[in-house]
Amino acid sequence: EVQVVESGGGLVQAGGSLRLSCAASGFTFGAYGIGWFRQAPGKEREWVVCISNTGGSIFYEDSVQDRFTISRDNAKNTAYLQMNSLKPEDTAVYYCAAAPARYYCSRYGTMYDYWGQGTQVTVSS
Repeated sequence: EVQVVESGGGLVQAGGSLRLSCAASGFTFGAYGIGWFRQAPGKEREWVVCISNTGGSIFYEDSVQDRFTISRDNAKNTAYLQMNSLKPEDTAVYYCAAAPARYYCSRYGTMYDYWGQGTQVTVSS
């Protein structure tokens, strides 16, 4: 059974930090790129960052560049999203997703096969 489970969300003040984890099972984690997406209330889901299956390529959405850092540990079947200097506009449900390596590092949700249930991140001003 495929599982993708996010954790680490919570409530933090502006300027604070959170570290999200994405634990995967039921598929060959190292054969999949990982993306983080987020959806704020009343808004469409948006891509945040992705990392290729080997970790060799990483791309960030402009608004999180220099504040967020994605990483992965293929031995632990886990990806991470370190979020620093958080802003109220970062408030959203954050989703981790896995896409086959052939899609490299995609910002398009349709490329992703497996999704987690999401974890809430709330940044207070």
